[in-house]
Amino acid sequence: MTSVTVEYFAQLREQAGQGRETISSAAESLAALYAELRERHGFRLDTAQLKVAVNAQFRDWQQPLAEGDVIVFIPPVAGG
Repeated sequence: MTSVTVEYFAQLREQAGQGRETISSAAESLAALYAELRERHGFRLDTAQLKVAVNAQFRDWQQPLAEGDVIVFIPPVAGG
């Protein structure tokens, strides 16, 4: 198990009911972690609609997790 901190913004934050959580996961990639969290929190967006960053750097969805990573899932931004 790998312990990571996940931050949520916009609609993901609303759906998760929190802006940040630290979790332990056996996920082997960012995509697998998001699938796990999507099931847990009922996220409606899929990976094609999101960007993902690890430790303040945009990453590919196949990036493996490392102990202590800070992961941010970034949904599309709407504004006016």
